[in-house]
Amino acid sequence: MKTIIYFFIFLSYSMFSQEYLKTTLIKEDSLQVDTLVSVDNFGTIFFIKNDVFTKKTTQNTLTYNNFQLGKLNWVNTFNPLKINLFYKDFNTVIILDNRLAEIFKIDFNTLTPYKNITHVATGFDNTLWVFNQDLQKLELFDYKTQTTRAQTVPIQSTVLDLKSNYNYCWLLTTTFLYKYNYFGSLVKKIKNNGYTELVESNETIFLKKDTNLFYLDKNSETPIPIEIPNLLIKQFFVTNQTLYIYNNKTLQQLQIKN
Repeated sequence: MKTIIYFFIFLSYSMFSQEYLKTTLIKEDSLQVDTLVSVDNFGTIFFIKNDVFTKKTTQNTLTYNNFQLGKLNWVNTFNPLKINLFYKDFNTVIILDNRLAEIFKIDFNTLTPYKNITHVATGFDNTLWVFNQDLQKLELFDYKTQTTRAQTVPIQSTVLDLKSNYNYCWLLTTTFLYKYNYFGSLVKKIKNNGYTELVESNETIFLKKDTNLFYLDKNSETPIPIEIPNLLIKQFFVTNQTLYIYNNKTLQQLQIKN
């Protein structure tokens, strides 16, 4: 009986002692860009400056620009062979290969029916997750066949962010965080307690609230605070347990300790 009691005391202590996720600073580099998109496992940096998308490696620097489409709002490098660029003002997505050569253009203005898109995320195969503002629905759109493979029921609150991998899509709204599979079926729904941005890494979610970051394990519904330096977070993302935080002047790399 005492053994059982001690076990539950130890379990309770372990649960409540893990109040936050610790990090350790690995390095800090000077950087001045408009938007830091990502850093891959090989140290390749992807960023936007003056609406020019840049891929910078240790060997060379590649750039892509399309000033006719106006402001470059969003870039996703999840699939380095099919990099997605979203020009919101022109309702258009450009897809680039790993040399930043244009391989596909999706002008949603010319489609029938017309799609008014506000958020985009990379899907599997030749698909994109797109949020159709007119229908208030998240859709899995096949840009080769110009068909919708799946769609959700209407979303009842304002969309803040959208992220995905090949299997799932996460939609953050002012009221909930939704997780969908590639059939468009709802897998999980968690109340949003003030989070405004999210990133995904290996099906683990990281959330931003003011100047704080939180960790949400794929098997949990309770975000855990992450211990980070007190600084401005302009962009953040995670690659293989490394947290990158960009604050307009420097890029910090922090090792996440589970």
